Amino acid sequence: MADIDIRQVAKRFGSHQALHAVDLTVADGEFVVLLGASGSGKTTLLRIIAGLETASEGTVSIGGRRVDGLPPRRRGIAMVFQNYAVFPHMTVFDNIGFGLAMQKIPAAEIERKVRRVAGMLHIEELLKRYSGQLSGGQRQRVAVARALAVEPAVLLMDEPLSNLDALLRLEMRAELKGVLQESRTTTIYVTHDQVEAMSLADRIAVMHEGRIVQAAPAPEVYHHPATRFVGSFIGNPPMNFLPASREGQGARVAGHLFRHAPASDGALAFGIRPEDLGPAGEGFAGRVKVVEPLGPHQLVTMDLAGHLFRAVLDNDLAVRPGETLVLAPRPGRARWFDADSGASLAEITQPEPVTGA
Repeated sequence: MADIDIRQVAKRFGSHQALHAVDLTVADGEFVVLLGASGSGKTTLLRIIAGLETASEGTVSIGGRRVDGLPPRRRGIAMVFQNYAVFPHMTVFDNIGFGLAMQKIPAAEIERKVRRVAGMLHIEELLKRYSGQLSGGQRQRVAVARALAVEPAVLLMDEPLSNLDALLRLEMRAELKGVLQESRTTTIYVTHDQVEAMSLADRIAVMHEGRIVQAAPAPEVYHHPATRFVGSFIGNPPMNFLPASREGQGARVAGHLFRHAPASDGALAFGIRPEDLGPAGEGFAGRVKVVEPLGPHQLVTMDLAGHLFRAVLDNDLAVRPGETLVLAPRPGRARWFDADSGASLAEITQPEPVTGA
């Protein structure tokens, strides 16, 4: 078993608190992505798991064994870095087999394992080449193959695709997902790229200011954000937010009354993703400011009661700047948030706003 159990891990650099009592459990064979902006603490947490940083507080266990006091080489991990770290003076074969050679594995076994992982990553024909003869994508495949060749209990990856161009990143994402599904290696992967996270992860742990604010499968993080921050960080374009004023048992949003709103002490905010809006007879009426074609869709930015409001609509809908457009949320896709804490409160299940005084 190679499950990972992180309990109350905190990290301070002088007066700066980089991590605040982080808890995270990763199941054996699970692929978890740490997703967050620069400075959110995701790389610091990864380095603590790897043993490259020491936690100020808390514990890290791998496979039921405390590894806090162990050096990286005794933790059963392998790591893939952003800059590939492929040895330029070695062939691809020797790069992939380097960790095995350090373990004094017999040559025949090294040969077998190197060729197995090279086949998984489709780089068998590169085994005799040197680093300088490889493209960026090929070097990254070599780095991943070297990590997998030692058959680690845990694979840690720190933004491994960020140096590749867009097309190569797309190819490598698919390659990597297939390889790790086949190997069933427990993996923690750090990225700031939400598309990468959504496409790769079994579960996404969203980090913000040194805390994990939501850890859930990608569809849940996207459609049911736990906080306003998650809703704004995940999605491009991000979730729309509008202030709401309580009115009886309901709430009024941009001039429209919803019959029911959750009971809470604080003010409310209304949230809806741009792609979860559609044209309607009644709903939110705003003046169109900008229309941006996006291939099969168009991004429409509106002025709605003094707030910017975005919708992703089908291209066959004729929309022009300056005109009034009426949109309503899809049932079950809008949400209420606490305006002060940012916490998600409830889904809005009624199909559209109720107009009137």
